[in-house]
Amino acid sequence: MTPPRRQPARRRTAVLRREAVLAAVPVAVAALIGATAPAAGTAGAPGAGDPYFPLSGNGGYHVRHYDLTLRYDTSSGYLDGRAVLAARATQRLSRFDLDLTGLKVTGVIVDGLPAAHRRDGRELVVTPRHTLRAGRDFRVTVAYHGTPKPVTDPDDSADGWIPTDDGAFVAGEPQGAMTWFPANNHPRDKSSYDITITVPQGRTAVANGALLARHTAHGKTTFHWRETQPMAAYLATATVGTFDIEQYTTRDGIRVYNAVDPREAREAAPVLKKLPSVLEWESSLFGPYPFRSAGSIVDHAPDVGYALETQTRPLYDSAPDIDTLVHENAHQWFGDSVSLTAWKDIWLNEGFATYAEWLYEEQHGGDSAQETFDALYAHPAGDRLWAFPPGDPGSGENIFDTPVYARGAMTLHALRKAVGDRDFLRILRAWATEHRGGHGTTARFVRLAERISGKSLDTLFHTWLYTKGKPDSA
Repeated sequence: MTPPRRQPARRRTAVLRREAVLAAVPVAVAALIGATAPAAGTAGAPGAGDPYFPLSGNGGYHVRHYDLTLRYDTSSGYLDGRAVLAARATQRLSRFDLDLTGLKVTGVIVDGLPAAHRRDGRELVVTPRHTLRAGRDFRVTVAYHGTPKPVTDPDDSADGWIPTDDGAFVAGEPQGAMTWFPANNHPRDKSSYDITITVPQGRTAVANGALLARHTAHGKTTFHWRETQPMAAYLATATVGTFDIEQYTTRDGIRVYNAVDPREAREAAPVLKKLPSVLEWESSLFGPYPFRSAGSIVDHAPDVGYALETQTRPLYDSAPDIDTLVHENAHQWFGDSVSLTAWKDIWLNEGFATYAEWLYEEQHGGDSAQETFDALYAHPAGDRLWAFPPGDPGSGENIFDTPVYARGAMTLHALRKAVGDRDFLRILRAWATEHRGGHGTTARFVRLAERISGKSLDTLFHTWLYTKGKPDSA
């Protein structure tokens, strides 16, 4: 993700460089709320245990697959939805929550039987007819409708289903998935997806993975998308608008689907033309591209203020520059394929994608990574860059702030200088390969770096990730 900002996305990196030249909160205990749960089971926790977003995600089950069927009226902004979740109980489960906000639920079925349900803030609380035994697969169907609206994040940016003048810009990091479908909305829970969206004829609906079918009848067009690789809910999209479409297959066999708002087409074209070479370059550094599909959604959404690494198909609020294209596609390895276990480790996403920008510029005629590092290190001790350590941002308000991106990238450059280029690139590639399709933590990354380099790196990581203020030396 590019950090929320007032200035356009394409200026984010330029602004940074112009200036350069210059104990976890306890999760709510799963208490009885409403009807008493059967004695034979226990209620799933109403959150995944993340201290920054205590009610994001849920306990007691894992969603293996989402099958979402949506109808969206771009004139009224009205959404009809049906979500079928194929899940597995991870405990003997008498009741469980789904994350959902702002939409009216008209029915819930668990394994073919109507289930009791009620709303509790952003939670949809479901009590199945029978207790689900641990390890059992079960199916949940939720029918819902309403006018979806974005949520406001701790940093005052909007995410989720964001209406536009011709449809919707659907970007879910960190909380927004719950604005348009019932979810186990934490990066720890990754699933495959089918997303079928019906929109007025003339509009295009773009989601993740491969487009399996498209048909038009009675003034409506339906698009069926499938992402077979594990995906966190915040990376799902169902963006709707008037788009010019480009499709092709790269020489590495990656199916590319670009959707571009005509108002952004001229400026976006020369950058999007570089997507195959960017993916090839990133694959040479980080290992094979982790998905079968790629592409871009370039919307005209001037009030959004950021881009997002939606899985397989990054989403841009306007025509991206090359740095933003490199950044969001680097996330396909760092953040999408290798996902977070906790939001406080967000530097593993943003620091890595920012450093990919530095490497790209270094290898394509721009400033060296050392020059970029030095320019940032020249910032005075009171600068926002040093406001908090990137390994411990302290709150959800800070996770998309400058230290996570720039000082996170500086951490990687300090590692590169300590271990040398050969081992540094081996570390990046091993991280993306060994955790492909899974999850990572900062502690795991440190252990990997020490294993590959044969060096003790505790002091380096403590200095750059966890020390408050400007480090004493570069």
